[in-house]
Amino acid sequence: MFRTLRRALCVAAALLLPLAGVQSAQADATAEAAGAGYWHTSGRQILDAAGQPVRIAGINWFGFETGNHVVHGLWARDYKSMIDQMRSLGYNTLRMPYSDDILKPGTMPDSINTDGMNTDLRGLTSLQVLDRIVAYAGRSGLKVVLDRHRPDAAGQSALWYTTSVPESTWITNLKALAARYKGDSTVIGIDLHNEPHDPACWGCGDTARDWRLAAQRAGNAVLSVNPDLLIMVEGVQSFNGVNGWWGGNLMGVAQYPVQLDVPDRLVYSAHDYATSVAQQSWFSDPSFPANLPGIWDKYWGYVFKQNIAPVWLGEFGTTLQASVDQKWLAELVKYLRSTSAHGADSFHWTFWSWNPNSGDTGGILKDDWRTVDTAKDAYLASVKAPAFGSGTPGPGPGDPGDPGGSTPACTAAYTVSSDWGGGFNAEVKVTNTGGVPLKSWRVSWTWSGSQKVTSMWNASHTQSGATVTAVNAAHNGSVPVAGSASFGLGGAPGGGSVPSLACTAA
Repeated sequence: MFRTLRRALCVAAALLLPLAGVQSAQADATAEAAGAGYWHTSGRQILDAAGQPVRIAGINWFGFETGNHVVHGLWARDYKSMIDQMRSLGYNTLRMPYSDDILKPGTMPDSINTDGMNTDLRGLTSLQVLDRIVAYAGRSGLKVVLDRHRPDAAGQSALWYTTSVPESTWITNLKALAARYKGDSTVIGIDLHNEPHDPACWGCGDTARDWRLAAQRAGNAVLSVNPDLLIMVEGVQSFNGVNGWWGGNLMGVAQYPVQLDVPDRLVYSAHDYATSVAQQSWFSDPSFPANLPGIWDKYWGYVFKQNIAPVWLGEFGTTLQASVDQKWLAELVKYLRSTSAHGADSFHWTFWSWNPNSGDTGGILKDDWRTVDTAKDAYLASVKAPAFGSGTPGPGPGDPGDPGGSTPACTAAYTVSSDWGGGFNAEVKVTNTGGVPLKSWRVSWTWSGSQKVTSMWNASHTQSGATVTAVNAAHNGSVPVAGSASFGLGGAPGGGSVPSLACTAA
């Protein structure tokens, strides 16, 4: 969608509150089995390689589509700690917007802090950074959908092409990404183009404007390279004179469905927003919010309800400041169908956004890039779904290989990310330096001063005097060879020196 970036970051003490009670232990156990391999569709459901139904319940992390040519926030945190936090909050999929600029040879990312964090990203191109994020997401049990958000970093385009980025370049680059991640089932699909809107049409037959025909051309090109990918096709703005959100109008599907050469690969996608983005007539209707399910049925929900294909709400979000927006989000989450009642026989979704710097929605994170907006996150609790188990894919492009050996071993690195005198935040990165995957790990250290742990996330801890012992959480104890896991902590007082760490692996 069209959005501006907000004010500069402020640094504050962060107490990250993990989402409690989203999944039962039984659901977590099922997550280890569900989601394996590439996915396909059957009617309105998405199934994994074993035929088990799965639910995309994820988050948008944007930045690769901007002039930074990389996900935002890496100036404040290590990318692994971000992904670990997403996982701990119950998000299971990353939608990664990008522009075609990152496929230009030698495109380098901007605004990555590699001083004590993100050290393995130093000197990498934007595509190589994407490789690392995909690899770590996969090891963490997350799936990835690549979203061709813009032709270039300059801004959103109504059509899938511009004078400087013709359709041929769009398709060539889609095929290149499909080939790049072929064989790595962490990347389960590609969203062909973000938010087509007027003058884009659906079913009008004009090849220069008909998004449905363009999606067929591009989708079949992608499948000719990697036939295992899901093809995500967004709607348009207008159909037969009925207007809606950019990319949010799928009314034309009933008469003009997208037809792909490979069956069971098509997922339709819509976007829906609240008044913090723009006004729509239904927000001021006297029957609001009771009118909303009928609105969604008309624009995109019918595709799911009539068993035509799966429907993925690829973007929805709000600042949550207005009461009308709060009612909208509560009603929308109910419409998406709770996981406890319907399982994976539900609408799929990725919330906009993880980033706090989306001007008209804000994010799950607050401006310090650490603290969770727990009120906003809580709205999504009923539609979250299990992660897909930590995978161990083969080394992808630029991903380290197996160093060999057979003894579990690990090292740990401690980085102070902020210190305001009265307290501090720190991150600890645990790296598997042995030749076999880790089943669990433990990190110990002794502070030289009077510091006490006030909070810890992605690990549990005990403290005796100045000595602290941190043990992995349930979701990040398994660490593949050459992989890493991270946890964070808050402590007080600040001003202490960095301690020496001992890491024990099993």
